[in-house]
This record gives sequence, C-alpha cells and structure tokens, in this order.
Amino acid sequence: MSPIDKAKSLIEALPYLQAFRGKTFLIKLGGAAMEDPALVAMVMRDIVFLEVAGINPIVVHGGGKAITAAMAAAGLEARFISGFRVTTNEAIAIVARVLSEEINPGLVQMIRTVGGKALGIAGNEVFLGEKTRATDAHGQQVDLGHVGEVVGCRLAHLDAALAAGILPVISPLAAELTSGLPLNINADLAAAALAKELRVAKLVYLSDVPGLLADPADAASLIRSVTCAQAAALLADGTISGGMIPKIRSAVDALEAGVRKVHFIDGRQPHALLLEIFTDGGIGTEVVR
Repeated sequence: MSPIDKAKSLIEALPYLQAFRGKTFLIKLGGAAMEDPALVAMVMRDIVFLEVAGINPIVVHGGGKAITAAMAAAGLEARFISGFRVTTNEAIAIVARVLSEEINPGLVQMIRTVGGKALGIAGNEVFLGEKTRATDAHGQQVDLGHVGEVVGCRLAHLDAALAAGILPVISPLAAELTSGLPLNINADLAAAALAKELRVAKLVYLSDVPGLLADPADAASLIRSVTCAQAAALLADGTISGGMIPKIRSAVDALEAGVRKVHFIDGRQPHALLLEIFTDGGIGTEVVR
C-alpha cells in the first residue's frame, strides 16, 4: 500500500471515528478466534486502537475448548444437552478456574503488552443468574447442573473501570441469585445481556464464521445487512440454523432493548474488527432494527 493509499484509508475512517467517539462497544470474543495466540494478540491490539480512538470497548470472552481440554485432563467427560454444557460440582470449579484465572488474565496481559489499560473482572461479579431449565431430545426436563441464564447485572466494577479509562475484560460466569455460587453462562447470551443493560452503540460477535450466510456451505453467500424482521424470516425458513440461531435471537433481543447495531464477523481474519467498523464496505453481517 502506497502512502497515498494509507492516507485514503485514514480519511475513509474519519466519519466513523467522529460518529463513535465516546460511544461504548461490547465485543464478544469466542470460537476458533481464540485458538491462535498470535491472532488473539492482534485482536487485542485492535481493541486498544478503539480505546485510543475515544471509543469505550468492553470485552466478554468465551473459552469452551479450553474448558473441555481442562476437564479431559481432570478425567471428566464433556457432555452437552440442547447446546448447553452439563456442569457438575466438579466441572464448575474447572470452568471458573479456566475462565477467570487463566483465559481472562491472559487477555488482560495482551492488552497491557500493547500499551492498553485493562481490568479482568470475573463474570460472577457482574452477572446475576438463575439456573437454566432444559429439555432433552425427548422433551424430558433435564438437570444441567451449574448452568444459568442472566437475569440482572451489577455494574459497579464495570462503571468504575470505564470512568477511569480502563478496558473491562469479563468472563461468562454469573452469581446464582439464591446461593451466590457461580453459574456457567453461554458467552453469547452473557454479552447480549450486558449489551442490553448498557444499551451500547455496537455489540460485536467475533467468532469463526464470516457472518450470516444464505448458504452455510458457501462463504460467498454472505448477507451484508439484515433487519430484525428479515432475520425472523430467515429463522422461519431455515436459512439460519445450528449455532447461529441463538446468536441471531440474542442479537434481535439486544436491538429491541436499545442496542444500536449488532455485527457478526470472522475473528480469524486479521484486523476484522477495524475493517468492519471503520470501512464503508465492512466484512461481516450487520443486524439493525
């Protein structure tokens, strides 16, 4: 890229920098986007760029594969029902340790390494939850153990960090309302719940898919923009299927609660976050009201 081309890229970003200065973005990091340390470090650098540009980023991260590996090392089998990880007494201790003592501090250190200010916050200091009720393939109610859904948020730690210009990095755990014990929370749903509470300008899902595809087998069938009504139609006709169903539903729910825009982008692509936010074309799918 020539110096002139670099300058043109900066000028293209100018209206977005002006529009988003002072706004809050919630970025959910998960899936295969978390498997390559070099790629994760690049994402953290891009998030620090947002902070320097005057945007207030918040990170909610997952860690499913790391949890599965840690459970296997402890001799525990990973079991899933209706997409939820069955989380026994033994498993929740591993989940909490991996999320809040291994993954979370690692992300915080990456941010600090590139000059950002970050604070790791265990999700059960932010999210309040109740145990999830689920059914199996036969419609029978099953006990998922320490698995929950968010029913409220405590924002004191988060607000203090943002007021001090510090980037919060939050793990997907919740404190159970009745006992205070940790619950394992789906990171997508945790991110959506916090985005709704804060009514952020953008909720960005960084995962391992290009976005919403008209044909799941064809990456070239990317749907660039979709409204809530169009998303409902795509759910009804089966275009949206599998793991994208809860993501899209959580996106629509967040938009209806006041979030301005939701993005689904492929975190495996270098600088995907900056390309989606600061260029005219973007690279993923945006969901709008």
